[in-house]
Amino acid sequence: MNESDYERMAERRRARQKKRRHQVLMMKGIILAVLVVVLVIASSAAWHFLSPSGDAKKNPKDNNLTASSDAKNTENTSAGETESETSSETETEGTSDPIAEARLLAAGYDYDGAIDLLKSVDSYESNTEIMAAIQEFETTKASCVAVDVTTVPHIFYHSLINDTTRAFDVSVLGQSQVDGMNAWMTTVEEFDKITQTMYDNGYVFVRLRDLVTETTDENGNVTFAPNQNLMLPPDKKAVVLSVDDLSYYHSYQKAGYPDKLILDENGDVKCHYVTADGTEEVGDFDVVPRLNTFLKEHPDGAYKGARGLIALTGYNGVFGYRTDSDYETKEHLQEDQAKWLEEHPDFNRQTEIQEATVIANALKEEGWEFASHTWGHLSVTDKTVDELKTDNEKWVANVQNIVGAVDTIIFAHGNDIGDWHDYSDSNEKYQYFKSAGYNFFCNVDASQPYWVQIRDHYVRQGRIDLDGYQLYKSSLGQTTVLDNMFKASEVFDQRRPTPVVAHGQS
Repeated sequence: MNESDYERMAERRRARQKKRRHQVLMMKGIILAVLVVVLVIASSAAWHFLSPSGDAKKNPKDNNLTASSDAKNTENTSAGETESETSSETETEGTSDPIAEARLLAAGYDYDGAIDLLKSVDSYESNTEIMAAIQEFETTKASCVAVDVTTVPHIFYHSLINDTTRAFDVSVLGQSQVDGMNAWMTTVEEFDKITQTMYDNGYVFVRLRDLVTETTDENGNVTFAPNQNLMLPPDKKAVVLSVDDLSYYHSYQKAGYPDKLILDENGDVKCHYVTADGTEEVGDFDVVPRLNTFLKEHPDGAYKGARGLIALTGYNGVFGYRTDSDYETKEHLQEDQAKWLEEHPDFNRQTEIQEATVIANALKEEGWEFASHTWGHLSVTDKTVDELKTDNEKWVANVQNIVGAVDTIIFAHGNDIGDWHDYSDSNEKYQYFKSAGYNFFCNVDASQPYWVQIRDHYVRQGRIDLDGYQLYKSSLGQTTVLDNMFKASEVFDQRRPTPVVAHGQS
């Protein structure tokens, strides 16, 4: 993504956020107007019944006219107030502090954007405060150094455990599922400690595509090269983030996870969460909204608004919305899918798709990107090309229609379509995925602190799982792969059952 792409994306995000605020404000005004009208009519009706009968019958038309007139006046007043509030908001945004906006851009390492913004102010050269800020940003920019993109780590999470009592309840989930939750998931408390510690240690989230430059020839062929101009201050370190399986599978239902992503009253992406006692809450109950909140408070924790890659399957839908075609055709349903449909007789797939698309668009505005995790969470290693093709076509039909086209695939189960050697033209699986539009490929490799392979026609990166199993091993000193980022012994949640078992090993 080049500078102009970033600027266009940022401008679209600001415009959409402004539009959402305007819509919310208008809706509040309309609701207020309707409520006032209802109250006026109710009061008028009560006056009719309670007034002396002679007066009530004397001139009923006059009474109706009075009520109607009052209602119209109330509507006009409410509408006027709404217009005034909207106008006030627009004026506030139009006269916002350019230095404050520039400092926010500079905090995210967009020094050129910050400087250009200040230079767009009329007569900026005669404004000593603006000129001082420009000089400050130019000095800081000059002190930045190029990131060695071949040494950038990539970390990833699954959904976060909010309630360890439910997530580790063998009597409800069974031992096998509890072992899985314990091994592959991260608790909210662990996530918060990791995020804060990595921030304190100078880590900055960057996009996977920030690691490279892309050149497209006249035939549309893309060539990649290491990005020599990913610049950060000397005390900062780049890291890529991804989040797997953000679908809120039916199997999560009893384990205390959120059930879907929604928009709050401000248009921000949050989680809908049901506590153990049945209380419904909206808040930061998973990686996406939790990181959004953290980075709003710490904008220097992300490079030019970067967040992470969301790797999606499709078989249970996306973001907690049951968008897959199987729910509509009722073919190939698993037991939990059939049960869900029985519990939701008013299910409408198109409505689910529309609501999920709203979430996808909001996530993009917040800086998140999407990747395929295969439709069926497949192990690509032991599948044929035909099987991978069938699966990818399902992903395109059931996920891409919601999140848009992607060029990144994050392989499920940590697998890959080749060993550590370069992908070759003789690799049929690689050739298929390239023909399907994929250029970025990610596996799981926690054997070393980073692994990046940038070649002319593809980019590949190994990911490190920040889950219970990895934290447990690291806390015992069985691996040092996390030591550069944080000390696992200071992060590991002591409420976890131990030993943490994965694949029959601890």
